[in-house]
Amino acid sequence: MSLVELGAVEMRRRIGTGELSPVEILRACVEQIERHNPAVNAVCATDFERAMVAAREAEARVRRSESLPLLHGLPLGVKDLQATAGLLTTSGNVRLRGHVPSADVSLVARLRQAGAIVTAKTNTPDMGAGANTRNPVWGATGNPFDPSLNAGGSSGGSAAALACDMLPLCTGSDTGGSLRIPAALCGVVGLRPSPGLVANDMRPLGWSVISVLGPMGRDVADTAFMMQACAGPHPMDPLSMGVRHDTYWPLQPVDLRPLRVAYTEDFGTCAVDPMIRQTFRDRVQALAREVAVCEPLDWALKGGHRCFDVLRAESFVAAFDDIHRTQPETLGPNVRANVEMAANIRLADRAWAHLEQTRISRQFQRMFERYDLIIAPVTPVSPFPWTQLYADVIDGQPQRNYYEWLSLTYLVTLATNPALALPCGRDAAGMPFGLQLIGPLHGDARLLSMAGAIEQWSSTQPGMGRPRPDLAGIWPPHPGLRSIVTHPPVLQPGAGAVDGVANAV
Repeated sequence: MSLVELGAVEMRRRIGTGELSPVEILRACVEQIERHNPAVNAVCATDFERAMVAAREAEARVRRSESLPLLHGLPLGVKDLQATAGLLTTSGNVRLRGHVPSADVSLVARLRQAGAIVTAKTNTPDMGAGANTRNPVWGATGNPFDPSLNAGGSSGGSAAALACDMLPLCTGSDTGGSLRIPAALCGVVGLRPSPGLVANDMRPLGWSVISVLGPMGRDVADTAFMMQACAGPHPMDPLSMGVRHDTYWPLQPVDLRPLRVAYTEDFGTCAVDPMIRQTFRDRVQALAREVAVCEPLDWALKGGHRCFDVLRAESFVAAFDDIHRTQPETLGPNVRANVEMAANIRLADRAWAHLEQTRISRQFQRMFERYDLIIAPVTPVSPFPWTQLYADVIDGQPQRNYYEWLSLTYLVTLATNPALALPCGRDAAGMPFGLQLIGPLHGDARLLSMAGAIEQWSSTQPGMGRPRPDLAGIWPPHPGLRSIVTHPPVLQPGAGAVDGVANAV
C-alpha cells in the first residue's frame, strides 16, 4: 500500500509515533494531485507553499514531543464554497473569480486548530447549485471511475479527490444531498450531520436547518475521526449553541444481530431507475440475513417535493437576491431559477412548508421508536455524462426541475436526521453504488458506529465492499476538463470558461 492510500486515522497514528513526517505526507499528496488531477479536475486552487510551511512546523512539534491535536499534520481539502483565509475561494462563480477571503469559515478555523493543514480547494458547481460539479471558473469534475461521467455535487471535487487518494480528508456541505450524492457516485463516505453539530458562522439564515457542513472520508473511521474535530459551537451560529455533543471517535462497536432496520426504495414518491432498485434490493436482501428486523416502510412523502421547493427558494433569495437584482448575469441559470421561483411564493406557502416539514420530521422520528436505522438508495441513477446538466428523465418520468432527481436525499434533509452515504459495491453499470443510512436526530455517533459495522460486514461480502478506481486507466485527461490552477492564480480577461459549460451550469 502506498503512502497516499493510508487512511487518515493510520496516517495520524504514524505521525504521532514518528514513523511518518507531515512533510513526507504532504509531498506525497502534492505528487498525487499533480499526477492524477488533470484526469478528473477535482482540485482547483492550491496552497502548497503555505501548506509546506505548516507541515514543517507540524514536524517540528513532533520532534519537540509536544502534545499534538487530533488531526495534527493531515492534509485537508476544502470545498470551494467555504471561505479560506488567504486562499482563493470562488464558489465556481465568475463574479468571485479573484476572491481571497481574509478569514476562514468557522469549520475551517476549527479544523486548522485541530492540526489539519489546508492544502487545496475542491471543485463545486456554480454557487453549489446542482449535483453535477461544473462551473465557468474551473470547469467540470469527472468521476474517478470514468471521467466522462459526473462526480455528483455539490461536493464533487472533495469526493473525487478522496477517491483518487489525493487527500486523506475533505470538507463538504449538504442542502439537498451535496455531501451524500458525490460520496455515493465516487465510492467514498459523506456524513450529513444533524443541524447545529457543525457550526457555520457564515450561513445567511442563521436559524435554517436545511444546509449543513460536514466531513468526508474514504471510510467510516476516517469520517468519524474528522467529525470529532468538526463538531462544536460557535457564537455566530445560533443553531450550534447549547447542542449536546457525543463522542464520534473512536467508533463504538456495534453488533448487527440485534439491529432493527427499515428500508425504502423511493419514500413512496421518488423516481428511481430499475437498475438502482435492483441493486438496492440485493443489498437489502443480504443485510436482512444479518439483522434482527429488516422491514419495508410504507411511506408516501409526496408533499416533500413542494416543501423543499419553498425552503430551497427561500434560502437562495436570502443568499442571492441582491446579486440577482444588480448583477444577474454573474449567476448561473440554476441559481437564477431558484431565486425567480421565490417570486411566486406567498407567506401562506411558507407557512404550509413549515407545517409539511414538521409533519415529515415527526413521521421520521416516530419510525425511530420502532427501528434503529432506516436505509434507502442515495441516488436514483448511475452517474451520467457531466456534459448533461442533470438527470431530466428517470424511469420514463420527466423531472420538474434541475434538482428533483435529488429527492431521495432532499426528503431526508427535510426530516433533519443525520444521514450517511456508505459505499457498497458497484451497480450493474460498473459504477459505485451507495447506501443512504439514516439515524435518529442527534444520533450521529450511533449512526457512525452502525455504519462502521455495516461497512465491516459488507467488506467481507463478494462485490459489496468499497470499490476503488483504476487510476492508471483514466488517462488521457478528458478534453473538457480543466487542469488545476495554483494560488495565486494568473487570470486573463475572459479566462475560465469551458466551451458548452460556461452558460449551462
